[in-house]
Amino acid sequence: MDQGYDAARRLESSGLRAAIRPERRATTAAGVLVIAGMAAGLLSVVPVLEETDYLRVLPAREGEVVAGALFQALMVPAYAGFALALHPTLKQASAGLSLGFVGFRLVACGFHLLAVAMLALLLDLGRGYAASAAPSYEVVAETVRLARDLVNHFVVIATMSMGDLLLFALLYRWRLVPRWLSVWGVIGIAFAVLGSLLFLAGGVEIVSVGYLALNGPLALHGVVLAVWLVARGFDLGRLGAGRRSEVR
Repeated sequence: MDQGYDAARRLESSGLRAAIRPERRATTAAGVLVIAGMAAGLLSVVPVLEETDYLRVLPAREGEVVAGALFQALMVPAYAGFALALHPTLKQASAGLSLGFVGFRLVACGFHLLAVAMLALLLDLGRGYAASAAPSYEVVAETVRLARDLVNHFVVIATMSMGDLLLFALLYRWRLVPRWLSVWGVIGIAFAVLGSLLFLAGGVEIVSVGYLALNGPLALHGVVLAVWLVARGFDLGRLGAGRRSEVR
């Protein structure tokens, strides 16, 4: 009888491990994608666009613009992949919050692609200006450059923030990660949104200590969350316990 009981326990344990294994692969992949997305984001910066005479020197620094566009395009599969990798597990806790999180992420990815297209347009305007030096090129280029900054530093951040608030609410409610990590994420979002609003109002420049300081907490949180997902993954035991308590 004891042997039968032990065999049943071993079977149950192996079944639990088999169920957890896909989720661990998913959280590991999600953590790696967070780091990849952040690295691509850093490499997508195009310093020439911050120079006063950027339109004149754009053709000579075409490689810098192309590299920035390439790395910003690579952010799209990283950001979308992060949400899609976590969705199968998150929807077990809340299908609505998980779907909202994925939806906002995909919308943000669409805006990233729009910013990539704007870089290509700026490069074309730079070539035209080099050929004719017409003042109209300067007006159009500055409009496109400002529009790209607004997309990257206000629209994308606002869209990502709304999605991530849903994610952190879900993680906090079900304790899939430590609650302090979810709270840190919400605080980081608040600072990042404040930075975007100040930029929108003309209170800070993108390349400034103030703007970077406001985005620093969320960036650091992303690194810590990525490491946690790779090393520990989600606490699926709490998810199961929470579902059992709701059934009762």
